[in-house]
Amino acid sequence: MVLSIFYQFFLLGCTSFGGPAAHLGFFKKHFVDNLNWLSNERYSSMISLSQILPGPGSSQVGFAIGVERAGLLGGMAAFIGFTLPSFLIMFVLALTASELQGTLSAVIHGLKLFAVVIVADAILTMAKSFCKTTALKVVTFASTLFMLISPSVFSQIWLLVIAAFAGAIYRFSHVPSTSKNTTAQWQWPTLVIFIVLFALSLLSLPSAIFAQFYQAGALVFGGGHVVLPLLQNSVEHVSQESFLTAYAAAQAVPGPMFTIATYLGAIAHPDNVILGAIIATLAVFLPGLLLMYTCQNSWYALSNLPKFASITAAINAAVVGLLAAAFYQPIWLSAVSELWHIAIVLIGFSCMKLFKPPIWTMLIAFAALGFIL
Repeated sequence: MVLSIFYQFFLLGCTSFGGPAAHLGFFKKHFVDNLNWLSNERYSSMISLSQILPGPGSSQVGFAIGVERAGLLGGMAAFIGFTLPSFLIMFVLALTASELQGTLSAVIHGLKLFAVVIVADAILTMAKSFCKTTALKVVTFASTLFMLISPSVFSQIWLLVIAAFAGAIYRFSHVPSTSKNTTAQWQWPTLVIFIVLFALSLLSLPSAIFAQFYQAGALVFGGGHVVLPLLQNSVEHVSQESFLTAYAAAQAVPGPMFTIATYLGAIAHPDNVILGAIIATLAVFLPGLLLMYTCQNSWYALSNLPKFASITAAINAAVVGLLAAAFYQPIWLSAVSELWHIAIVLIGFSCMKLFKPPIWTMLIAFAALGFIL
């Protein structure tokens, strides 16, 4: 079971381009629709929880899917499988500078167009599941508009807070009260580990790589795009040019953008680049995974309570709006710049809905198309 989880996530880690929103689309298509590892409701609960916790959202959701499937070992297998391809690529790029990036730009653009198709399909499917009432549709529309007008991390946090408050005062979901599965089961040991490590990171020397990257992972909301300024302010002995190169590389490779830490850790620790890359990568991911494991079961258990179910329904509708806004910026704007791009996206989306081909066949087709064109 654990090896199967690692294998499935490793395949996605090799092919998941497009950033966190695209990753969530890939996860839904693969684990919810194709493999039936979990329900739409359970998957949405994982997404909504990841949105209010610091850390890499898509990696947290992948970790939660692994935990759901095979406990903590399953979560670790999912995380390692999904992160390993990006880690290896970023490590090689750190050793070879930026020479290899230009040769892959055409293929990567084709894969970005594929990400547009995947995310569009995920948004439509989630909207059908979680925006069934007029009130929830209004929440989704308002959330999308709000994030397009004010696309910032703080706006995202405030949006989820407002959605939760709306769900507390207005009944968006009618769930009968039940005594089954409503006991919150917090994983207190992992919460203690998170707090202790964060306190130690604050007391550590500024030059300690683990402390620098752990602090960044514990404080960043909004994913990989936001971790860059935090790392710029905390990681010493790394030039501005290196930061920008690492950021560009993280966007060009599949998998989580948090593996920017792999690149930075390698160049910040020239005496032992492998050790520096491993420590930085584990440190930046660890806070978000600890918090996800702490809250995962409790979050789902609480969603069975009528009041909390209403709050969850409002947050889920807001999350659909967040994904819709992310679909436009950065996914659409970074991938679609010509009319023929739109034509390719429409053809790909139509093929996916009508013929339901395996994801890997479409991925190869888009990669080849990007290379040819």
